[in-house]
Amino acid sequence: MKAARSGTKDGLDKTRIAFMRKVSFLHKKDHSEDVEDDAGYLDVAVSDVKHPPVQLSPMPEGLSSQQVVRRHILGSIIQSERSYLESLRRILEEYQSPLLEANPRILSPRKIQPVFYRLREITQCHSMFQIALASRVAEWDSSEKIGDLFVASFSKSMVLDVYSDYVNNFTNAMALIKKACMSKPAFLEFLKMKQASSVDRITLYGLMVKPIQRFPQFILLLQDMLKNTPKGHVDCLPLQLALTELEMLAEKLNEQKRVADQIAETQQLARSVSDRSLSKQLNSDQGSLVLCETLIETVYGERGQVLKSKERKVFLFNDILICANINVKVIANRGPLDISSLVPVGPKYTVKWSAPLLQVQVVEVGQEASQETLFQLGGAKHPGSAWKVILGPPRLYQELQDLQHDLSVVEEVTLLVGTLQGTYQNLNTTVAQDWCLALQRLIRIKEDQLQSANKCRLRLQVLGRPDKSGRPVSFMVVFNTPSPLSKISWVNRLHLAQIAQREENTPGWFCAEDEGKTMSPFWPLLACRVPVFTTKSSDRKVSLQLKLEVYIHSGWSH
Repeated sequence: MKAARSGTKDGLDKTRIAFMRKVSFLHKKDHSEDVEDDAGYLDVAVSDVKHPPVQLSPMPEGLSSQQVVRRHILGSIIQSERSYLESLRRILEEYQSPLLEANPRILSPRKIQPVFYRLREITQCHSMFQIALASRVAEWDSSEKIGDLFVASFSKSMVLDVYSDYVNNFTNAMALIKKACMSKPAFLEFLKMKQASSVDRITLYGLMVKPIQRFPQFILLLQDMLKNTPKGHVDCLPLQLALTELEMLAEKLNEQKRVADQIAETQQLARSVSDRSLSKQLNSDQGSLVLCETLIETVYGERGQVLKSKERKVFLFNDILICANINVKVIANRGPLDISSLVPVGPKYTVKWSAPLLQVQVVEVGQEASQETLFQLGGAKHPGSAWKVILGPPRLYQELQDLQHDLSVVEEVTLLVGTLQGTYQNLNTTVAQDWCLALQRLIRIKEDQLQSANKCRLRLQVLGRPDKSGRPVSFMVVFNTPSPLSKISWVNRLHLAQIAQREENTPGWFCAEDEGKTMSPFWPLLACRVPVFTTKSSDRKVSLQLKLEVYIHSGWSH
């Protein structure tokens, strides 16, 4: 009110916000020097005297089994939220404040503020939620309703904004902590001391990752609550709405975290590239990362046996495919704890090979090789031979063809045996039919093996450098994906990324509001043009030829 009486516009705006939110119990704090506060954010302190911790009253008698379960779930929500708020306050009170007040300084405020960015605002959001939760818990036995509280508390744009900022900054914050640990021994000792003096011995990283895990925890608790809420209950629809809101919020935050992690991965890859042109390509604004995943590269011998397998990090950009070795850098210990026990160090990458997307082809089991020279990367060269001779899974295809050939021969023999005039031991129609049944069983087994081998194996034919005679030489790479869905995702996204490279899919328009932003890769893609002819009618004998253009949505960047 003092600010309002002074007549300043900022004071009036803040007073209006406080009045509209009816937060008369809040005490305004002066944080003029806090550079992380947003202009639209009202920093407040919650009185523990007026608003004690949430407590669930003793369970009354005569409750049904579902009511008892719902009370237990409510108790879990209360305990979970209390623990979460305590973790947030530990970060601010045991890490941020001591670092800012340290004399001599351990880190400069300019480096401290980005590490703890938006944590104060997140704490305020959940402090407000805890006050509302206490009010709802106090009247639980009469109302038994909590879904609408989650909708009101976490559907606000402010909640999405502060959590989005925190999630987007999380990877950068961990990188700053890692760098400070390596360059500032006093900071490393500070983190060790704080971990050693805590009861649960949780690290700063363990505390800071909790905001990222918060909404999935809420979703699990509310799902349990909904399962134990009878249809027609006053809380049933609010719980469904709350779950929808939280799942949408969690999905948005997960997507932002994925994009932030991919940007960090790209930057880490660019730093490890020795090829200047490739490094420049990775650092340019034109390229965008479509998909990156850790896959298992498998090398087979001539007889189909596995020679070796190793983890590779495969990066699919909109114009290039990169396969990199994963080098986990071991940092020397500094005392009883090393840096990796305090904050994730992350791997280093060494580029093994790279190729433009238009020079990469997916080859499924059973497809015949081209007339070019093929060899598997890491294996021996076999000029002029088909790749199915030296790869393991294609050997299954050859064995299947052999069984099918033998079955056709045995079926012919069966027909001939049926024409015999005499009777001979072990040479009759019954025995011949048993042979056919046995071969059919073997064929089904081989088909199952072939299908299983094809589900998680991604085979890429990559155009390499020409040999001494100038002939084009390709090499075959075989990756094992974590799941069949992962392989489908790689095949589809690679195919769509190649379609996006065509000239007709180059965007020919520019939006003024997109200036200075990274171009969104979600353009519709022209997949093909199909000729269409109208049928001849009695009135018109002229056939009209149309061109049907088939567009698909470029969802490959997800």
